[in-house]
Amino acid sequence: MKVLVTGGAGFIGSHLVERLLGTGHVVDVLDEFNDYYDPRIKRANLQAVQSRIGIHEADIRDASAVNRIISSGGYGCIIHLAARAGVRPSIKEPRLYIDANIIGTYNLLEASRQAGIKRFICASSSSVYGVLKTAPFREDMALTQTISPYAATKLAAEQLCSNYSHLYNIRTINLRFFTVYGPRQRPDLAIHKFTRFIHEGRPIDQYGDGSARRDYTYIDDIIQGVMACLTYEGQLCDVFNLGESQTTTLTELIHAIEETLGKKAIINRMPDQPGDVPLTYADISKARALLSYNPTTKIKEGIPKFVDWYLNVRRELAAA
Repeated sequence: MKVLVTGGAGFIGSHLVERLLGTGHVVDVLDEFNDYYDPRIKRANLQAVQSRIGIHEADIRDASAVNRIISSGGYGCIIHLAARAGVRPSIKEPRLYIDANIIGTYNLLEASRQAGIKRFICASSSSVYGVLKTAPFREDMALTQTISPYAATKLAAEQLCSNYSHLYNIRTINLRFFTVYGPRQRPDLAIHKFTRFIHEGRPIDQYGDGSARRDYTYIDDIIQGVMACLTYEGQLCDVFNLGESQTTTLTELIHAIEETLGKKAIINRMPDQPGDVPLTYADISKARALLSYNPTTKIKEGIPKFVDWYLNVRRELAAA
């Protein structure tokens, strides 16, 4: 199958591109290479496979560019990972997030409709669950309140997918990712940032008292779940949680990084941040049953894998 991966130069996207190529698919990437973080990192993510893929450098907010790419691509599936990410930045720039994550998703769905593409897989987020007090979170729970613009845009994108599925017979699958980490993780995310700062002996900002719990999901497990959606033939419009289905406190996470690096963190205690949720916890029974999803990398194995990757990159940069 020929697949278009939006955001394919990013952390999750580049891993997915490699897996798709490894299983015989033909792959194009649509990526803006914006400066949310250093575009050179994104280009490096694709360096090993760039001769084997098509790369379209375009902004999904540009409807004409999206139409041109999709109408001439001959794609069997769109995997939509491109988005403005991050809860805290979305509070500062909500309009940017609305344009990229809602209008951008609409542009892709509309171009897919016009091109006759019948499978659209869309990255959503555990953020859509807001501050639900019942855990673990199930896909059939009523979502009555989000607490950040980022979360609101992800929930809106899910609803657009459901519209296009119902009206135009497009199979749409929304995947609610739970705090993904692993090699190539964005440098602004907690595990990467904490590892870098602890390694360098710099203070880390700890927001809240350390009791907030997250369901951290290793990249290989996320990719397993996405790949399963390429052949899913269940409901025409569906949504799945992809997580590890276990939680780790912020304090426990910092301790795990400290132990792996063999260095103590210097902690700068900060108040809770607006928009941050106290808990994410995935019920993955639906994905297990319908996608044969089976996450295997727990946090105690995943943190050492990430730290090994980080230290290898530092050594390579030092030797260059």
